[in-house]
Amino acid sequence: MDKKAYFSDEEIKRYLRHIDLEGVGPTGQRKLKEASVCVVGAGGLGSPVLLYLAAAGVGRIGIVDGDNVDLSNLQRQIIHSSSSVGTPKTESARQRIAELNPHVSVECHNSFLTPDNASDILSKYDFIIEATDHFESKYLINDTCSKINKPFSIGGVQQYRGQTITCIPGSRTYRDLFPNAEDNAECHSCAILGILGVVPGIIGTIQATEAIKYILNLGQLLTNRLLVFDARSMSFNVLEF
Repeated sequence: MDKKAYFSDEEIKRYLRHIDLEGVGPTGQRKLKEASVCVVGAGGLGSPVLLYLAAAGVGRIGIVDGDNVDLSNLQRQIIHSSSSVGTPKTESARQRIAELNPHVSVECHNSFLTPDNASDILSKYDFIIEATDHFESKYLINDTCSKINKPFSIGGVQQYRGQTITCIPGSRTYRDLFPNAEDNAECHSCAILGILGVVPGIIGTIQATEAIKYILNLGQLLTNRLLVFDARSMSFNVLEF
């Protein structure tokens, strides 16, 4: 592929470390540029996801979130800043992405994902990342993506721990691992139990990695496997299911 015919000189310089990387190269970078990813949640998990997808050159990124930035978010939601407090998270994230990489197109869905809008929104993207702290949203994204045959990643964090899985058509899903919402009845959000700020950064970065790997058809995804991280022991465990 003639990269000069497809990328501007500025893009070639921006993505040079990818273009020089075996397994990506100019062909892979073009795949990233032509790909679309929807991130549901622009908080602790969504922040590193959005920043790394934008930095990598994913051409079209959707952001779904109905919240405004709160001062208590800034301990872990690194895409936002003090000047963003009180503004919609989608708009705050869009502005930060524009500063990071103007070649990325951002589509803001300033609302929460619901059974009424989930299919319409998620069907427009190649890969879906669940980055919320609501179990109802995890099941909604799992079931919607399974129905419309979309690959997706689900992440979760609590206190010092985090976990994530990747699901593609034909693989096991989050509902296979936790069939009912009651399985998570004793789990609470970080607003109740607290969260070490770096933990969602670690899990979200892994979720972004999985999306990039899927787009590039690179390596082995976390399909039929649950990755569990514990910051206190600095341990990663991958459980097959």
